[in-house]
Amino acid sequence: MTETWELDGPGETPVAAMGEFEADLADATSVSLWEGDEGGLDFAQRRCLVTLLKQRFISARTHPRDWQVLVEHRRVVESRLNDLFLELAVDPAREVAWKRQATGEAGERFPTLLYDAAWSREETIVLVHLRDRLRAGLAGGDTRVFVDREDVLEYVAGFRPAHATDEAGDEKRARNAITSLAKAGLLIPGAHEDRFEISEAVESLLPLELLQELLEALRRANDTEAAPDPEPAGLFEPATEEQEAE
Repeated sequence: MTETWELDGPGETPVAAMGEFEADLADATSVSLWEGDEGGLDFAQRRCLVTLLKQRFISARTHPRDWQVLVEHRRVVESRLNDLFLELAVDPAREVAWKRQATGEAGERFPTLLYDAAWSREETIVLVHLRDRLRAGLAGGDTRVFVDREDVLEYVAGFRPAHATDEAGDEKRARNAITSLAKAGLLIPGAHEDRFEISEAVESLLPLELLQELLEALRRANDTEAAPDPEPAGLFEPATEEQEAE
């Protein structure tokens, strides 16, 4: 249950507003930002590149400034990622972009800045639920899909093995999973602390094939014949051509 997403080191939450110093740099006419600077990107392009490297993903919803720069200067940003043996993946329909490790045509492995960040058991279950809810909501005509904390906790509890006795510990791990996915930007906090908007990045970053692998691994790890299936929303059905094209 892993996905290669993280740099070697903790990421940071992007700031919401541009400071005065950043604004001055963004307005500068020269790409040289300090004495001896040999970089070829302007400030906005560099900021976009750094955000891509530090964050699991960027989107028009969570990083509007960087997304706009990426749309306008995709080729140059992608070139810099390629210099680091990374590829840029973009879902233009959902306006989401993320990095991934490049591999050679024969499967060669290149030096990497990334490491395999394993999803915890609880994070995996929450991800499955979020994708399920997102697809169901969008299919029903919703433009934004929300989920309540208690709903997520109840869903995770439904996967608790019959022999489990540490209910308090299980709930704490489930709450930590929600916090972790909110920090990653896959759950977007709103005015109410117990209600979140589900980022459409879930759909891009958790394709059907990976979802099925996660569920199968979860069931094996959980000795799952006794574990309940997720609520039916097409999770185990092959995607139609229309869904794949979305």
